[in-house]
Amino acid sequence: MSGFWALLRLRARRDAVQVSIWTLAVLILAYGSSVGVAENFGSLEERTSLLSLALANPVILLFRGLPSGTAEGAFIVFLVLPFLAMLAALMAAFLAVRHSRADEESGRADMVAATRAGRRVPFAATLVHGIIACLLLGAAGALGLVLSGLAPAGSLMTGAAITATGLVFLAVGLVAAQLFHSSRAANSLTVSLLVASFIIGGVGNALGTPDSTLTRMTSSGLAWVSPFVWAENSRPFADDDIRPLLLAAAVTVALAGLALAMQASRDVGSGVLPARRAKAQAGPLLSGSVGLAWRLSAGSLVAWTLGSAVVGALSTSLATVVEEVGTENPSVQAILERLAAQGSMDQGLLVTFFVMAGVLAACFGVQTVQRARQEETHGTAEAALATPLARERWLGAFLLVALLGILVITGAAVAGAGIALAATDGDGSLLADALVVAAGQTLAAAVFATLTALIFALAPRLTIPLSWGLVLVAACLALFGTIFGIDEDIVALSPFAAVPLPSGDGVDGNGVLWLVTAAAVGAVASVVLMRRRDLAPGG
Repeated sequence: MSGFWALLRLRARRDAVQVSIWTLAVLILAYGSSVGVAENFGSLEERTSLLSLALANPVILLFRGLPSGTAEGAFIVFLVLPFLAMLAALMAAFLAVRHSRADEESGRADMVAATRAGRRVPFAATLVHGIIACLLLGAAGALGLVLSGLAPAGSLMTGAAITATGLVFLAVGLVAAQLFHSSRAANSLTVSLLVASFIIGGVGNALGTPDSTLTRMTSSGLAWVSPFVWAENSRPFADDDIRPLLLAAAVTVALAGLALAMQASRDVGSGVLPARRAKAQAGPLLSGSVGLAWRLSAGSLVAWTLGSAVVGALSTSLATVVEEVGTENPSVQAILERLAAQGSMDQGLLVTFFVMAGVLAACFGVQTVQRARQEETHGTAEAALATPLARERWLGAFLLVALLGILVITGAAVAGAGIALAATDGDGSLLADALVVAAGQTLAAAVFATLTALIFALAPRLTIPLSWGLVLVAACLALFGTIFGIDEDIVALSPFAAVPLPSGDGVDGNGVLWLVTAAAVGAVASVVLMRRRDLAPGG
């Protein structure tokens, strides 16, 4: 194939930084989880108690994997495999859209299609590049587990499960890129399917059948529509069953073939689905920069808000149920308090779930500010800034919409928590705790939004990889730091972990002052610095 190797090398160069960050994140998370769990849940009794709790209260399975026994390796996989697989899925999906639909938007695909390479060779290069990247992530996961002292066979099976999940969503991203005329729509569909399959897999596992020892769960039929459950049912360190991964491989081949067939049926720049017809006249909302930024972000705000409301509802409904179980089982209560590491058990679970809501809010904030970079690379920012609109006002509009959306998302988590408390007759004092934690997570998310704006003003080409990398590292520290035995001073570096927290009948201010300072300084500095730099339209 003419030009295949040149295009493959080009993709590898363009993605070198991003793929390195994803790979390093998987390696660190796999190694850190193994070492940390060995230190904090080293005894068989502790692992058995936590697995029994998970199977007795299946809501926990929504955010964990599929229990496969009390062996140390199987227990570690239960805790972290879904998150490792999600990292691979996100990387692969974004990679697929970046080198297909985004290249068509930028005009790169037109130039390549005009050469002897045509249209099929770039598709093949993207597919092979994605496969190699997924293999790298799987190898990193396996290496992290082997370095921690776990058996090579189970570690390799874990790496294969990570790779298989990434490949499925690589193919999903390729199909989405054929459906829509914009990379934004393709990415939105892919991420929505990813989140939906993650939730469906968790629900399907929760509806499964536990064994008599309450240490192993069999997935229900519903779960088998989720690629995450295919990875979990390979059961590394227990059964090492490769058959579910063969299902993932078959689906990958089928979806990749579908994407190739769809590409042959459409013109470059168009989508299989027709673009929505625009109005001849813009409405009042689009008369200013804030309205435009809001219009560009409204769809994603709805999705992040719904997810946050679900997380908020689980935070109080689960706390009420687990408190009853913990009262009857002191060993379970001790383990849960270690997991939460804050105040009472129900407060600790509330804090843990609201960290997830904070991560969702931060993702929206980062995504919204990144739209300024996308507008710049697509050339649409130049048209807007050719008007009397000042650069600092233009960036400030995206930042303002990001901060308002963060408030909406964390507010939805509080509303979900309140509704769940009312429906379950729970402890009303938890709602006040939810308000405290939500306020703190709002500050944490605002820090990431302003940091993204600052990166955009200082180093625009690093905006997307660096801002997402910061969110990923901070989320891992906050969600897994205590479980993995990481020093508290290091965990406190994550804004998600430095928020004000309910403590008994009071409130621990924690790092609220530096969060407020960081958010304010980042916002002001980014706007001021934006005034001083030229546009950088290169991708």
